[in-house]
Amino acid sequence: MSKIKRQIVKIDEDKCDGCGKCVSPCAEGAIEIVDGKAKVINEELCDGAGFCIGTCPNGALTLESREADPFSEEAVKEVQAQKEGHIQIQECFNCDNTEMDAPLIPCRKEGESLWVCTKCLPALIHG
Repeated sequence: MSKIKRQIVKIDEDKCDGCGKCVSPCAEGAIEIVDGKAKVINEELCDGAGFCIGTCPNGALTLESREADPFSEEAVKEVQAQKEGHIQIQECFNCDNTEMDAPLIPCRKEGESLWVCTKCLPALIHG
């Protein structure tokens, strides 16, 4: 497989404390905790969307443009099939709605990485 230049997640191991908050927002399954640190386990699983970035309380995740394996939807489907039943469900920090009840968005509030549902987002924005 030839590499192409594209956006991919970069994880700064010095900043990563292994909390795992970046794992579940990565719907493709590209990030796992390995030896106490977050790692992109397979480049072809990372779509470069960056939903994981806002969830890191230490700012260890960024997007970089570099040579990487092309994104593979087939590889993502394989990983998702293996993990079925082992998915952590996220909850809104404000009302405890889960992602099954309403769409959730990662956000930062007072230096903390949180999930907020679309029902609570307007109040969070407007006070």
